[in-house]
Amino acid sequence: MKADGSEKHLIEKIGYSFADISLLREALTHKSFSNEQVNRQVAHNERLEFLGDAVLDMVVSHRIFLAYPTFAEGELTRVRAEVVSEDGLGRIGESLALGDYLHLGRGEERSGGRTKKSLIANALEAVLGAVYCDGGPQAVEGVVDRLFAPAIEVAARRKAGVDYKTRLQELVQGRHGHPPHYELVGAEGPDHQREYTISVCIGERIVGSGSGRTKKAAAQAAAQVALAHLEG
Repeated sequence: MKADGSEKHLIEKIGYSFADISLLREALTHKSFSNEQVNRQVAHNERLEFLGDAVLDMVVSHRIFLAYPTFAEGELTRVRAEVVSEDGLGRIGESLALGDYLHLGRGEERSGGRTKKSLIANALEAVLGAVYCDGGPQAVEGVVDRLFAPAIEVAARRKAGVDYKTRLQELVQGRHGHPPHYELVGAEGPDHQREYTISVCIGERIVGSGSGRTKKAAAQAAAQVALAHLEG
């Protein structure tokens, strides 16, 4: 079974060629698509996501352990948590345009699933799980090194107890002479499971957007995205 054109494009971005391309297809298949296949069984990516999550934690832990010998346990934990967070995974997945390659059900497609950070983050973990199944530990270590090295370096440079809103305000105030401002873009879900989306702007320009269960968390996520963009 050979990779099609779009799969080849993604494979080039990932930097790993699959011996079993069906593993990559499974990693890119959301449960909503699988559930709509009435006359055939199509595997979805939740099992590979489970595996990829564990593999990513292990590889990132090992990399920061070796690269930062002076970091205490708490600082190592902070760096890893930032790198493998949903926001961190989402940014890397978006840089790969991973949402464009997902197989989604019709409802998920209509609701904007290709741009949902949670789906993109989960799919990236599933892809790493697929690489591990196809090529073993050495293969997935190579992919993680290529995709995550910049994020690890940025996270390691930050101080413990980071407050993204404060850091962004200091940065923008210093560059532009005025602070950024935050705008509530939307809120979805029932009252007990609300998810807010907030954008942060410099003047009229949106420099970051983020989501969270509270407005405060969404603003912090937006500020983190803006910092990553403004700091290069």
